[in-house]
Amino acid sequence: MNTGPHPFTLDKATLHPSLCDPLLDVMNFLNEIVDRFPHAISFAPGRPHEGLFTPGDTERLIARYRQYLRDERGLSEEQITTTLVQYGPTSGIIRELLVRTLHNDEGIHARPDDVVITVGFQEALFTTLRALFADPDDVLLVPEPCYTGVTGAAAVLGIPLHPVPEGPNGLDADAVARAADAARAAGKRPRACYVVPDFANPSGHTLTLTDRHRLLAVAHRHDLLLLEDNPYGFFTRDGHRHPTLHSLDTRGHVVYLGSFAKSCFPGARVGYVVAGQPVRDPATGTSSPLAAELAKIKSMITVNTPAVSQAVIGGMLVEHDCSLATANDPAARFYRRNMDVLLDALATALPDAADRGVRWNNPGGGFFACLEVPFAADEALLEISAERFGVIWTPMSSFHTGPGGRNALRLSISYLDPHQIRDGVRRLARLITWRLAHPTPTLTEAAQ
Repeated sequence: MNTGPHPFTLDKATLHPSLCDPLLDVMNFLNEIVDRFPHAISFAPGRPHEGLFTPGDTERLIARYRQYLRDERGLSEEQITTTLVQYGPTSGIIRELLVRTLHNDEGIHARPDDVVITVGFQEALFTTLRALFADPDDVLLVPEPCYTGVTGAAAVLGIPLHPVPEGPNGLDADAVARAADAARAAGKRPRACYVVPDFANPSGHTLTLTDRHRLLAVAHRHDLLLLEDNPYGFFTRDGHRHPTLHSLDTRGHVVYLGSFAKSCFPGARVGYVVAGQPVRDPATGTSSPLAAELAKIKSMITVNTPAVSQAVIGGMLVEHDCSLATANDPAARFYRRNMDVLLDALATALPDAADRGVRWNNPGGGFFACLEVPFAADEALLEISAERFGVIWTPMSSFHTGPGGRNALRLSISYLDPHQIRDGVRRLARLITWRLAHPTPTLTEAAQ
């Protein structure tokens, strides 16, 4: 091993400017906090609960997919082997099953040619953004606050953002219209708007049916594409599910991005994008779905999505007759209970919350709730919270493109058991009580 000096050094200023964006450090910081304080209860991860998955099922699911290829697709054993061990088509090998599933669960009408199977949601997002944003003046509208995977991807791709403040019910159509007008007035083109209609990350907000129709109308008037992300739609607290924007869309303004991370399991790393919008080639006068253009980009990034991962998901879809709604009933009950436990625990641990300037929302489902406090919920306080009080959360400022979110934090209920949630809330209440008594806290004071 060469332990001598390295003669060649890279100047960070010569690397892509996104590497200096603090958004790209958020996840590393949170992971580092969790690693340093392993005994702290963490409300930070937005990952599904591991108790809902059985890794040993993968062999059975692959066998079920093999049976589907043999019995329904009529493939020979040699063809099945090739399907599972070779690269395969860039657009994916389970598109037909996905199309049937989206029709059964979401009322989405699509063709296999409208779909690209991706390596998780992030690849679906990256390929879509890369294809759509061709001009430096193209602007992506994003809710404020917004999932960092979206704002971070835009930073890496050099796509300018225009934040749209969320209202009490999530992304407001009038606010989107104003943002589109403001972008155009500044000489920019509002190209697309990212939206999570159900139980958004991080706010937990949900669009009403009326608001969904209004947002689609704004997209039509302003020539906008809506990038719809729906990872939490199955996990309602009252059992009522709103229709997706894509299923309501009659003019082709919605590109539907998804993954099986929450509905099947995250380790498979299988996502997808539904993009059936026709793309006309002026040279030939012919058209092909936007999905075909996305596949070209994907072919230069990951070549294709691993066939074995697709086979596991395909087996699960076949096993459940191409419907994941019923298959996710146990998960929905688990997350519903956890959210109820969190909200009850907050009310119990903070009975005088309003008098102390503390409040929280009441999400209709999903993984996340937001807590507002009358002090800065920043990384410095998080350090104190983890070390002295044994509880970890996510500063809401991490989800803002500007200075917003300073006095709020996100709590995730997905990764914890109910007793951990109750204990974690008690610890959080002690932190809040201590912080209100210490206007300028330090880690030294917290240890006393």
